[in-house]
Amino acid sequence: MSLSPTAGLKHSGSLFSLALDVLRTLPRRPFQLREFIQQSWFIASVTILPTALVSIPFGAVIALQIGSLTRQLGAQSFSGAASVLAVLREASPIVTALLIAGAGGSAICADLGARKIREEIDAMEVLGIDPIHRLVVPRVLGSMAVAVLLNGLVSVVGVGGGYFFNVVMQHGTPGAYLASFTTLAQLPDLYWAELKALIFGAIAAIVASYKGLNAKGGPKGVGDAVNQSVVITFMLLFVTNFVMTAVYFQLVPQRG
Repeated sequence: MSLSPTAGLKHSGSLFSLALDVLRTLPRRPFQLREFIQQSWFIASVTILPTALVSIPFGAVIALQIGSLTRQLGAQSFSGAASVLAVLREASPIVTALLIAGAGGSAICADLGARKIREEIDAMEVLGIDPIHRLVVPRVLGSMAVAVLLNGLVSVVGVGGGYFFNVVMQHGTPGAYLASFTTLAQLPDLYWAELKALIFGAIAAIVASYKGLNAKGGPKGVGDAVNQSVVITFMLLFVTNFVMTAVYFQLVPQRG
């Protein structure tokens, strides 16, 4: 792969063009319902357990750090609210994005890349079948649906883990921890986190599909495409997360 600036702009433009093609193809009928269900179940099956296991230490680390900080500041009654805010706003979407990109996105890229080097994609185009409508759109929608559900799972497990470590490990007060949930946290925090997860799932699937459909050089090329898709997705996700967080703080008034 060329490292020239022109090649980088070309790949960026092609990736954006694929995203527009996916958006344009969404309302086309017939909708590939069976493929959507299969891909959603596959992505969920490879991400649910790792996501649940990763979210526990995330919640624990956040609870321990915030619990220690609030105790030093004499504001231990706000540890529950601060932990919930950290989990809902940042930890849940980020964990979801990493697992969707690392597990689900790599699987999507490997599948489409294998089809590409076996010339199945070319055969579909010869037969007049649009591979974006038949293969990419169900995977993008499945990744988005699973990302939203995983974000809810991470939120529940992260808050539960934070409660356990704050109350049991740091001897916090259960009533104060639960009562402070609504002090700073609000429903728009959850809504925005779900929107983040939805967009992250779309980005992961589109990048994986793009690299898979453009894989070259046999099995080694497929492996390189998988590695590149994961790295590119991580970079785009962190940039998108920063932009969406900045927009959220401008749009939604925060509780004091």
